[in-house]
Amino acid sequence: MTDLLAAFSALSDPTRFSIVEQLMDEGELPAGDLIRGKGMSGAAISRHLKVLREAGLVRHRAKGTMRLYSVQPEGLRAIADWTISRRRFWETSLDRLGEALERENTWPT
Repeated sequence: MTDLLAAFSALSDPTRFSIVEQLMDEGELPAGDLIRGKGMSGAAISRHLKVLREAGLVRHRAKGTMRLYSVQPEGLRAIADWTISRRRFWETSLDRLGEALERENTWPT
């Protein structure tokens, strides 16, 4: 559960969420490409990437002097699995609500 909490905590920041979205859309990218359009320094992006790495959501590899970042599928899989497991809760709750509303509508007035 700790890993899942760390993932949600990391994604709660709009910049980090945006970085993960960009990596999912565009694939592996150098850190310099992640800075563009975000209006922040390389050091600030680096701190965000560190949080995402520690949460298990992104990984990096060195290519010469460049660091390339990509999404860590296992980290996102944990979020997807948790979300899917909670889907049953919502479906059951909504079914019960629907049944209650049906009973409410069939009561004599």
